Amino acid sequence: MKARVLVVEDDKDISLGIRTVLTRNGFDVMSSGDGKDGLRVFHDSRPDLVVLDIGLPTLDGWAVLERIRDLSDVPVLILTAHGNEADKVRGLHSGADDYLTKPFSNRELAARLEALLRRPRNGQPQAEVYDDGSLLVNLGSREVSVDGAPIALTPTEYRLLTALIRHPGQTLTPDQLLKLAWNDPLGIGPDRVKFGIMRLRRKLGRDSAGAGLGSSIQAVRGFGYRYVAPAATK
Repeated sequence: MKARVLVVEDDKDISLGIRTVLTRNGFDVMSSGDGKDGLRVFHDSRPDLVVLDIGLPTLDGWAVLERIRDLSDVPVLILTAHGNEADKVRGLHSGADDYLTKPFSNRELAARLEALLRRPRNGQPQAEVYDDGSLLVNLGSREVSVDGAPIALTPTEYRLLTALIRHPGQTLTPDQLLKLAWNDPLGIGPDRVKFGIMRLRRKLGRDSAGAGLGSSIQAVRGFGYRYVAPAATK
């Protein structure tokens, strides 16, 4: 079965070139010329891989990437211009799996996409479900429950929680959490993390005495925050 690739690129010549190369290499290719339509095609077709340009009309590539990551762990390769290092770093921190700088060779593009399709998901734990007896996080469906009761989290709260549970017992600095949980950490201060932690604790359950699963997110003064599973604190 052919792998389905969605190409979201507004430059018609570049889009045509990519589609031609991928079709010749055995991919089933869909394309879109702007961000909003790209998301519509993504929802309708559920591709195996996305090639995403950053400079898109109607909705830029950063917003498209964020919404894709809210829904799916599908591999995403971003296209950047002029070797812009800031775009590369931002893209990888935002959940992209790889990047290519324009102009690029046809062979390199095909090789990068084939490698992404073979690669296990970046940062994905071996288990699809995290379960410590109180907190359960389904990393495939992105469903979260506490003691069997479902919890509704915003995309940022979800990324903040998964950043902590993927490093159990390890203290993460505010800067590290900004990079892991916020798609645009530049210019955002550590207070953003502090308030995000407060909201996440409340949703996980923490009463006025500090009891509840929210208390498992511990502040380490002068360093940052860590998640310690309830069983580890007994």
